[in-house]
Amino acid sequence: MFGKGNQSCTLQGRFNLPELSQDGDIIIGGVFPIHYRGELRKTSYQILPETPTCIDFNLRAFRWAQLMIFAIEEINNDPLLLPNITLGYKIYDSCATPVLALRAALTILNGQDENVTLLKCHGGSSVHALIADAGSTQSIAIARIVGIFGIPMVSYFSSCTCLSNKKQFPTFFRTVPSDYFQVSAFVQLVKHFGWTWLAVFGSNDDYGHLGISTFVEQVTKIGVCVAFSDFLPKVYDREKIMHQVKLIKSSNVKVILAFAPEIDLSFLMEELVRQNVTGLQWLASEGWSTAGLLSTAGNSETLGGTLGWAIRRADIPGIKQFLVRLHPSKYPGNVYIKQFWEAVFHCTWTPYNNTGETRMGPSKQECTGQENLKDVHTIFTDESQLRVSYNTYRAVYAVAHSTHNMMLCKNGQGPFLNKACPDISNLKPWQVLHYLKEVNFTTTFGDEVRFNANGDPLAAYDLLNWQVDSNGNIKYVKVGQYDASAKTENQLVIQEDAIIWNGGQKMVIKSQCSETCLPGTRKGVRPGQPICCFDCIPCAEGEISNETDSVDCLACQSDYWPNLKRDKCIPKEIEFLSFGDTMGIILTTLSLFGACISMVVMAVFYYYKDTPIVKANNSELSFLLLFALVFCFLCSLLFMGQPTVWSCMLQHTAFAIIFALCISCILGKTIIVLVAFTATHPNNDVMKWFSPLQRSLAVVLLPSIQVVICILWLLLSPPFPAKNIEYQSVTIILECNVGSATAFYCMLGYIGLLSVMCFVLAFLARTLPDNFNEAKFITFSMLIFCAVWITFIPVYINSGKYIVAVEIFAILSSSFSLLACIFAPKVYIILLRPELNTKGNIMGRSSSNKF
Repeated sequence: MFGKGNQSCTLQGRFNLPELSQDGDIIIGGVFPIHYRGELRKTSYQILPETPTCIDFNLRAFRWAQLMIFAIEEINNDPLLLPNITLGYKIYDSCATPVLALRAALTILNGQDENVTLLKCHGGSSVHALIADAGSTQSIAIARIVGIFGIPMVSYFSSCTCLSNKKQFPTFFRTVPSDYFQVSAFVQLVKHFGWTWLAVFGSNDDYGHLGISTFVEQVTKIGVCVAFSDFLPKVYDREKIMHQVKLIKSSNVKVILAFAPEIDLSFLMEELVRQNVTGLQWLASEGWSTAGLLSTAGNSETLGGTLGWAIRRADIPGIKQFLVRLHPSKYPGNVYIKQFWEAVFHCTWTPYNNTGETRMGPSKQECTGQENLKDVHTIFTDESQLRVSYNTYRAVYAVAHSTHNMMLCKNGQGPFLNKACPDISNLKPWQVLHYLKEVNFTTTFGDEVRFNANGDPLAAYDLLNWQVDSNGNIKYVKVGQYDASAKTENQLVIQEDAIIWNGGQKMVIKSQCSETCLPGTRKGVRPGQPICCFDCIPCAEGEISNETDSVDCLACQSDYWPNLKRDKCIPKEIEFLSFGDTMGIILTTLSLFGACISMVVMAVFYYYKDTPIVKANNSELSFLLLFALVFCFLCSLLFMGQPTVWSCMLQHTAFAIIFALCISCILGKTIIVLVAFTATHPNNDVMKWFSPLQRSLAVVLLPSIQVVICILWLLLSPPFPAKNIEYQSVTIILECNVGSATAFYCMLGYIGLLSVMCFVLAFLARTLPDNFNEAKFITFSMLIFCAVWITFIPVYINSGKYIVAVEIFAILSSSFSLLACIFAPKVYIILLRPELNTKGNIMGRSSSNKF
């Protein structure tokens, strides 16, 4: 508390932190994870807490810190940049732990003195800007504090998207792209290689949590499924690690994304290597894509082929010489340098001080100081991978250029109150903050450095492939890049031929829950499983799919049908009863045969027209009937061939009228037979109503009714060509649609009415006395005729593609029955039994002479 006399306060204990520092006119603070982790002591709240210790020296992070020093010395030696101004620095270790990172930042801002004067409490910080930190969680802890006091903070490796929130972190900037862009790069990478089944691991902090959640959200939008996601423990937890290894081994996932820093992933990787789990394709976030801790020869079988996004690198002249200059003799008493030396040469110094403190980690031999950094190759001296180091370099230069821009301010044109310019000799952090927001310069390597409204830089990454060389060592090979400022289609560039996948193979590793559904099938989701786990179901009849992994099958148009693979709609085969078909040839032959036979019978009747049997059977009606039968046989030909408008109208009307004429002739012959025998009774004058003229009128009148029906049919709803796709799915049957079903059945009904009348009358006349009673043959022919057409109706309705053949068969059957039953007996007598063709044999009691 403050005393009354000396106006000072006393801190409850000192941090006693080792540091790297140099005085200057302007001080820049630096926080780096020089150790991989810190060990926090338990607090009893009864005594002062012990100072936390840090373990596992991080050579990579120590190189970042050295790059900050290198950049500051380079600027101090530049006569053009900040002339007459010397930059100084204070660098502390965050131990990759939020609590210790905050401790380091507060130490930079306030110093380590136990006694703090009131003047110092009221005054500003001696540090004008802060370069911190590597981990996003550590940076969040620091940024919340320094933001209150308006102190600018530039991070070189904290990529969490959350840090772009200016309301929470108003003084935060960074030279590493936001994870928003890294996630977008990963999503495009996954889409490019067609991976649909992934696993995701993340560090158990803001970096891992937000990175995973953003990735899962975006990747699911493109149809990719995440089999499982889990968080890596910050401290070794065997039960947790074994559970995660079991997850990997039990799943069929082949691609795993790890969004974590290298130290967090190291526990899991050690167990995977121990159990020899290989064949996996790892995707590395920039947190471990160039991690020396993991890219060792011992991990090559497990991690070989890893693809990872890394920050753009640069070749900085003179950096190699600067790094190898380090030696404990130049920094006596500096703990960091001694620990660095031990980590590089795997040796141990004698106790650092009288307390007996020794280096942290296993010891093998004593350090002599005669070791030379030029003789070893480590990640610290590897100048080929200056990526995060280059970010640190750019961060220092961003602060320097901001300060330089202040020096160029002219009085009366400044950005502050009353257009004042900042006083370089009494510079305030908030003034640096103002100019840092507007900084815009190009490095000597051609890279533009500026920050957007969120404090983020231009986003660009290199795609690195971990390839195993002949010695079993892992090397980072650039195989692509991602530039967020380019057009969407040009953002991702990959050299696929240069990639070597896990196991040394050149073929892309596939990662799918289910095999790709080929064209001709569709995806069927398995109940209770993610949408990426599915069965491939063949498309249903009449449907196709012409893409892989199709969700639905598409129905072909009515005129098309799937091919055998069901990946294309092809035109259906068109079928109709053609003259060239086997069925067509048979029916055509029968039709012509029937017509010829009818004409032969007509010729026979004409030749023997004066014989009793021809005269006795009413030669006029017989010739008319034979003439009609010829056309009955020939009209069946109209039903064959490809249907047209005219053929459809002609085939049905011709059939209707010709058959009506046939039945009318037969009906006339039947009535004549019946009347002839009735007229033999006394006082019966019925014959005067059936003179030849009246018979002719009756034969003409009855078909005329059918003609009227057909005319009405053609006028109202005529038959027309139609495509029948109902009966066979693979073919189209070209047929004639009857148009008006009512007219069609009226036409058939009229023919049926005439047939029934003829049958009834002939049946009544069958027992009349005569040696040659034609009514018997008419009865039999009408019986066959009616049977054929009664059978025809149900068969016609259900015959499908054979509907035309059925109709032709009915026409030919009924025609042959009439020809055979009515004329065959007569031709038989005329040609083969001429002795029966006499007037006595034909007329019997001469009753038919009246006709």
